[in-house]
Amino acid sequence: MNTGKSKAPGAAKAFGRLLRFYRERAKVSMERLGAETNYSKSQVAMVERGERKAKSDFVAIADVFLGAQGALLEVAEEVTASGVAPWFEDYLEEEKKAAGIHKYENHLIPGLLQTEDYAHAVFVSERPPVALDEIETSVAARLARHQVLFRNPPPLVTFVLEKAALTKQIGGPDVLRKNLLHILEVEQLPNVEIQVMQDGRWTHAGLNGPFTLLETENRQSQLVYVEGEGGRYFLSEQPDVGNVFARYSTLRAQALTPEDSVRLIEQVAREL
Repeated sequence: MNTGKSKAPGAAKAFGRLLRFYRERAKVSMERLGAETNYSKSQVAMVERGERKAKSDFVAIADVFLGAQGALLEVAEEVTASGVAPWFEDYLEEEKKAAGIHKYENHLIPGLLQTEDYAHAVFVSERPPVALDEIETSVAARLARHQVLFRNPPPLVTFVLEKAALTKQIGGPDVLRKNLLHILEVEQLPNVEIQVMQDGRWTHAGLNGPFTLLETENRQSQLVYVEGEGGRYFLSEQPDVGNVFARYSTLRAQALTPEDSVRLIEQVAREL
């Protein structure tokens, strides 16, 4: 991932474990540390789980308050801005080497298909708000992910997208129209197939929400990645993985064909 900075793998998680070690050694609760650093208890917990990068003032205060004698400051230097949330790093490691990537999305254009302007609008929409410099870094990291589509050997990449994801005007009509045209270009790659789920179905296999399916490098195993408000996780055991792959097969059967999907995307773009 070319973001202009290096980042040690798992550094955010290592920092979180070290923070927890010194906090517990000092017999300090998460609430007390949060009060000292102007963080909430849940924010401290996220830092300790490696799900949030601690700001420099948090690290400096915590290092002194917990008696870490510079250890937290030292490890924090490895947690540089990658533009990727720490909890997403494990997924990206699998995505980079996957033989197959299959995505169902119901509310926005997936990251692998986003243009720079659309991705910027997505990050601007984040709540609580994200700092402007972090937005630019995150956009660059998202665009760098697109290289997986052109990897050699190329992975098989398929998408099932709800029509609603292609009509929601994130960033405005011009931003959306240009992203739709970009999707049509990506769809021409021989290893990419895009299908659209029309409105008005009486039955629907995707009511549980979006997910990503990964086939490992040698196609010997499969993973399911699920992300939502309540957390994010991998499924790697049967029958859970098989059930989700079966659900995706049904979604592809319910969706428009790739050819009809292209015509629908062209129509939506023309009407913007």
